[in-house]
Amino acid sequence: MDLVDGCRAFVNVSELGSFTRGSAAAGIAQPVASRRIAALENHLGERLFDRSTRRAHLTPFGRDMLPWARRMVRLADAMDHAAQRARQRPLRMAVPAYCTTRDLAELDAEARSCDLVLEFRPAEPGERLDLLHTHDVRAALTAVPPDEAHWTVTLGLGSAVNLRPGAVHLETLRIGRTGSTPRRRVWIQPEDDLPHIRDRLTRLRDSLGLRPSQVAVADSLTSAVGEVLGSADLLLCSAAQAEEFELQWRPLAEIRLTRGFTIAADVGDDAERLRTLLWPGIARCLGGDPNP
Repeated sequence: MDLVDGCRAFVNVSELGSFTRGSAAAGIAQPVASRRIAALENHLGERLFDRSTRRAHLTPFGRDMLPWARRMVRLADAMDHAAQRARQRPLRMAVPAYCTTRDLAELDAEARSCDLVLEFRPAEPGERLDLLHTHDVRAALTAVPPDEAHWTVTLGLGSAVNLRPGAVHLETLRIGRTGSTPRRRVWIQPEDDLPHIRDRLTRLRDSLGLRPSQVAVADSLTSAVGEVLGSADLLLCSAAQAEEFELQWRPLAEIRLTRGFTIAADVGDDAERLRTLLWPGIARCLGGDPNP
């Protein structure tokens, strides 16, 4: 039997002195209230009501049990309230610093429809892991190689000046013998300052004979975009970022560079829940494919 439902029916009927009014107060049909009270009596081993009269009179045993039943109902209600508050407690999550406010707001709205309340901490890759290890967040979107990732984002080059159709060949950035050609650089934003991206790009730079300074890591995404907007330099970025900054975007010709992300969490269930419920929304925030 459901002990709480039985106690609730018992309390309502006893306080209103009527099975009809008591069942209405409990929001159930009278036969249901009668069955629950009968089940409670059977569980406790004694009659709670004297059914020889029209009104619902408590038996001596019923009077003894009523305070306990009230306590049981209050505790159950308090537990329901505590559970609701716990479900609404924000789940702090570290996210890439480049995620836009609009995308994060939409992700938050999607989470709320799944009874999840998210609180975002934008941060660079290394800082996101630190926040998780120090328990400042409960979950983090961590940067990983593409073959370990749940979400991937293809990278290319963004430019404020016109680019030719098709993929960009980095060898075209090579400075001529005369040195009269302006030195164009490729800027790596902090999100991509990772071995599986940065090292592959610098090795390609060296193999093509570009100057070391022609592939550089920017101090921030803002400074990288500023360099590109004011010159013919190129930004290593996703197509979604290029659209945000009103840059032309082309893929790289010589290599394929990809961001990879997964969810790390203090509690494994949190990671699985976020992946399962919010996969498309997280993909949109990252600028990746919205379909698994």
